[in-house]
Amino acid sequence: MGLKIDIFPCLSDNYGFLVTDEATGITAAIDTPEAARIIARVEERGLPGLDFILNTHWHPDHGGGNAEVQARFGCPIYGAEEVRKRWPLDHVLRDGDVFRLGETKLDVVGLAGHTLGVIGYLDRSGGNAFISDVLFPLGCGRMFEGTPELYWASLLRLAELPGDTTLYCAHEYTLANLKFAESLGVDAALQARGDRIRALRERGDYTVPSTVAEERASNPFLRYPLMEQGFAAQAAKFGELRAAKDVFQG
Repeated sequence: MGLKIDIFPCLSDNYGFLVTDEATGITAAIDTPEAARIIARVEERGLPGLDFILNTHWHPDHGGGNAEVQARFGCPIYGAEEVRKRWPLDHVLRDGDVFRLGETKLDVVGLAGHTLGVIGYLDRSGGNAFISDVLFPLGCGRMFEGTPELYWASLLRLAELPGDTTLYCAHEYTLANLKFAESLGVDAALQARGDRIRALRERGDYTVPSTVAEERASNPFLRYPLMEQGFAAQAAKFGELRAAKDVFQG
């Protein structure tokens, strides 16, 4: 028994997630990017309802559907404290907390940098991580509220997970991220991964999830900083790359 993960498109480029503890059937939505789509997915799957909403951060494409989804299913909403400034939230989760989804243990991990209070959910026993907009295939989120040092510390938390950890991020940005990565130089690992990504998208398939090992090998926001010695130099390199990506026109 473990965690059943259902990924589906929402909005223009978001992904929604329904996660079900197979032992008990208890189900949560990770964020609420599009209420109507989430409600429809629960009904399409023939689920008896939705038991929880688990928010990662306050951005509208992550908490904007909270009220409507809760109204439909009556489920409590757990998540980062910052969600409260815009959306309904019943229970606050903080770094170091543990959320029990039936028999599945989800460790709450602070991943500040994209926003100051963003959190992720780690299913360590199943090797799954729900990381919102913190790290994408070949990319990372914009640094809206954090600093390079704060964001880099969060990326290190992900980079240090076991290599076979599956990373579930919340957007299909991979082709754009690939173009930026290629502008920095192409080695064998990036060439092979780029070929796979283009083939997936040509078929209309998702590029999410990826793994920690893949991101360490070819994601420039991990790969190049990790070539530097010491935290300060790594954070500076990360900040340089994030600034370059912000203005990249490729």
